[in-house]
Amino acid sequence: MATEHLSPLDLAFWRIESAAHPMHLGALAVFTAADTGAAAGTGTAAGTGAAEHAAELLTARCAAVPGLRRRIRDVLLPVGAAAWSPDPHFDPARHVFLVRTDAVDPHAAAGPLMARPLDRELPPWEAHVLAGPDPDSFAVLFKFHHALADGLGALALAASLFDEGPALRTPPERPAPERRPVPEQRAGSALRRLPGVLAARVQDVGQALEIGAAVARAGLPLGVPAALTADAAGRGTRTVAGLALDLDEVNLVRKGAGGTVNDVLIALVAGALRRWLADRGDPEPHGAGPRALIPVSRRRGPAGTSGAGNRLSGYLLRLPLAEPDPLRRLARVRVAMDRNKDAGPARGAGAVALLADHVHPLGHRLGGPLVAQAARLLFDILVTSVPLPGLTFSLGGSRVREVYPLAPLAAGQSLAVAVSTYKGTVHFGLVADASAVPDLPALAGALRAELDALVREVS
Repeated sequence: MATEHLSPLDLAFWRIESAAHPMHLGALAVFTAADTGAAAGTGTAAGTGAAEHAAELLTARCAAVPGLRRRIRDVLLPVGAAAWSPDPHFDPARHVFLVRTDAVDPHAAAGPLMARPLDRELPPWEAHVLAGPDPDSFAVLFKFHHALADGLGALALAASLFDEGPALRTPPERPAPERRPVPEQRAGSALRRLPGVLAARVQDVGQALEIGAAVARAGLPLGVPAALTADAAGRGTRTVAGLALDLDEVNLVRKGAGGTVNDVLIALVAGALRRWLADRGDPEPHGAGPRALIPVSRRRGPAGTSGAGNRLSGYLLRLPLAEPDPLRRLARVRVAMDRNKDAGPARGAGAVALLADHVHPLGHRLGGPLVAQAARLLFDILVTSVPLPGLTFSLGGSRVREVYPLAPLAAGQSLAVAVSTYKGTVHFGLVADASAVPDLPALAGALRAELDALVREVS
């Protein structure tokens, strides 16, 4: 079997991780337990609670998903590279955990779990079933290392553990095409191909230089609110908060003010940050505003969620926190996003993920810690969106009521915002450095207030 090396970007995510800054994605799924009849149809044993039954199902199903049985191992060649290999001692009990908590809000339990790095000797994922005081509901926190999958890839892996649904299952891998013998070629034919090889190399170098120049033009992190910065060394503490908003209200703003749903969501983040800072008594924002990195998926097509690894680029824009008018703030976000889209996801300062392809594996191994510390120079806050299919997720007959995506925190940054839309509701998942942002629920409240203000403006 041929060795499957990590792609340059996957390797970068693997190398930049530290104990204080784990590089795993998260998704907090909140379930409503099935009624007695539905539970009976799924084989729930008498006296078994919904959370316990969910943990049993996840334990039984994960062993059948090949992508969840693989671990990462260093290889001799190329020097500095790493590759996927089957875990010969795979044990579901080391990945699926039943957690009993007295917290009514599952986000309170999710914070400490998000702070805990995954075991790098095991397949890099975990599922924590949170059994709270309410017997009629439970939650599951999924954790997938960023080297294993991006947001869409993680969705496919998590969906493979849910109840049967043809659109949720990861499509089976296609057999590799039959290898035909390569005809012998003379030196002259290789020379004729050389201009094309050189042209491709020159194009790659040109793209890297263009992205680097865009990063330089994006400017240093000047005038960024102190609340968006954290001690680069970090203590590894995390706090998590979530907010659910009505998608119809978001669409009302979109129709009244123009732009896309994503434009409105980014503007909501900008307005909420402004409100939150004012409520804290922080200085009024000034200047162009903090730089938000907006990841962009390079997956295409209905089966685009299949496959492991990352296929990402990104856009970079300044969040106009200094603009006091909500509609003008949205207009500025819309102009900036239109400018990014015109340039495309392969250009501009937000496309820094593509630079990983130009780094030798040894460079990733030796330079990983330096790159992790340099994230603060590239962007100030992550704002990412993970689209979900228009289907109903369930586990053992219990239906998913809410889905909150959770993003990792880079060194020196205090806040990451992730958004998903599920069943007509927009879910904001907020992850923060607990020491730098002790009042994260207040930011969630500011998001609600900002949407209310925009709805009033367009009504």
